[in-house]
Amino acid sequence: MVADWKMRKIEIFENERATGYDQFVERWIPNYHYFMGHLPDLLSDAYPKELLVVGCGTGNEIMCFVNSPERWQITGIDPSPGMIIQAREKLKNRDNVKLIEGLVTDLAIDKKYNAATLLLVLHFIEDNGNKLQILKGIADRLMPGAKFVILDITGDKKQIRDNLEVLKLLLPQGLNEQEISERLNRIENKFHTVSEERLSELLQEAGFEKPLRFFQSSIYMGWITHKKPNPDLHGGSTI
Repeated sequence: MVADWKMRKIEIFENERATGYDQFVERWIPNYHYFMGHLPDLLSDAYPKELLVVGCGTGNEIMCFVNSPERWQITGIDPSPGMIIQAREKLKNRDNVKLIEGLVTDLAIDKKYNAATLLLVLHFIEDNGNKLQILKGIADRLMPGAKFVILDITGDKKQIRDNLEVLKLLLPQGLNEQEISERLNRIENKFHTVSEERLSELLQEAGFEKPLRFFQSSIYMGWITHKKPNPDLHGGSTI
C-alpha cells in the first residue's frame, strides 16, 4: 500500500518522521497551538457539525474539535500509516471520530461535509495538477457554502526567503545548527510552495470562493474560504 501512495506522488511520513511529528511542529511552527486551539471557533457556524480533516496526521486538529464544547462528527484521512496509527491511539474510544488511511479522492463522493481543514499538506504536493486534484477532491465532498480552512507554507520565492530569516529568530533555543540549516534549505529548495496569488487561483478553479488570509506566522499562512454555491440548474438568475 505504501508503494501505491509513492506512485501517486504523495509524501508519506514513516518511522521517525511519523513518531517525531508532534515534537517537530511544536519546535518549528510559531503560534501552532494558538492556531489549532481556535480552529473550532473558525468553523463554529457549521451545521450539522460534520467535519472532514484531510491530511489529519497524528490527530492534533481533531483533538481540538473533540475537546470543544460542541459535538462534531469527524472524518480524518491521511495516506501515512505511521501517522494514522498515532491518531488512532490518541483518539481511541472516541465514537464521533472515523480515521481512514488513504487519500481524499478515495472517499465516497455522495457523502457531503459542512466544514473541512487541510493543514500543512499542500507544500508537499507538486503544482502539476496534483494540488488542484486534492483541492477539487475536497470541494466535491463539501456542501455548498461549507467553510474550508488551510494552513500552509505559502509565498513566492522572495517571500519564503525573507520569512525564513524571521523564522530563524523565532525558533526555540537549543536546536542543532546543522538541523536548522538543513531544514531551512529543504523548505526553500525542496518544497512545492506557491505564491498567494497562485493558491487563490487553484482554490477558485477547484470550486471555492476567493480565500481570505487571516493568519501568518513567518512562512506559515492560514486561509479561510467557502465552497461556491451550486449554480442555478436552469441557468436563470437568483435573487
